[in-house]
Amino acid sequence: MEFIKTTESDSNYNNLEKMSVSELLQNINNEDKTVPHAVEKAIPQIKSLVDQIVLKLKKGGRLFYIGAGTSGRLGIVDASECPPTFGVSFDLVLGLIAGGDIAIRKAVEFAEDSTTQGWKDLSEHEISNKDVVIGIAASGTTPYVISTLEKCNENNIITGCITCNKNSPLSLVSKYPIEVIVGPEFVTGSSRMKAGTAQKLVLNMISTSTMIQLGKIKGNKMVDMQLSNNKLVNRGIKMLMAEINISRSQAESLLKKHKDVRTALNHYKNEN
Repeated sequence: MEFIKTTESDSNYNNLEKMSVSELLQNINNEDKTVPHAVEKAIPQIKSLVDQIVLKLKKGGRLFYIGAGTSGRLGIVDASECPPTFGVSFDLVLGLIAGGDIAIRKAVEFAEDSTTQGWKDLSEHEISNKDVVIGIAASGTTPYVISTLEKCNENNIITGCITCNKNSPLSLVSKYPIEVIVGPEFVTGSSRMKAGTAQKLVLNMISTSTMIQLGKIKGNKMVDMQLSNNKLVNRGIKMLMAEINISRSQAESLLKKHKDVRTALNHYKNEN
């Protein structure tokens, strides 16, 4: 049987403290280059999960990410970007982390070892079988995440996962596992590195493809984005100018009146 190295296997490099800064940077980059290829191999798994997410969200369900440490933080980052980017409500995609919100900034000791808290955290959001829950754990062994998905399965809730080890306990408990096998980290066991990068790439793919399937992009533009700063207001103006061939002043007026790009486009086209 072929031995598959895990995220906890010994690094492919040694004597890191003796490397120059240039050597360190080059070697880290060499390892990082392998991550997109590992993600590519998992595309069929990612598709299977996205198909389920789209079905559930179209029927009024929600998407939950749940994890601990770096994995939990990555889920929260992706969830928090969905409202401003795609104009969806803040409770459509939610990220939960072991230890609660304080753990976003500061590690909470032993929070990831709980086998009951994850389900309690989900229950606060009135989780139901309309929803989808994705567990995120680089090693695939985090009790907080595994136990939560087990409870989800008992309640007929669609479960998926993002992990970087083959046939981990988390994969085995997930209905739709995603396994991105990145191998040993540059610093042995430091899964915030390649594994974290892989998880971020997969999260980007999941949320973006889902939102496109839900009609939140027109052409290649974020027409439903929240105009929450001057940069985004300016981007919205440029979208209107390009889409309906109007002057900047007309675009500014339209956007000021209708508050978002999609509504401004629709009103203009209906009136002209």
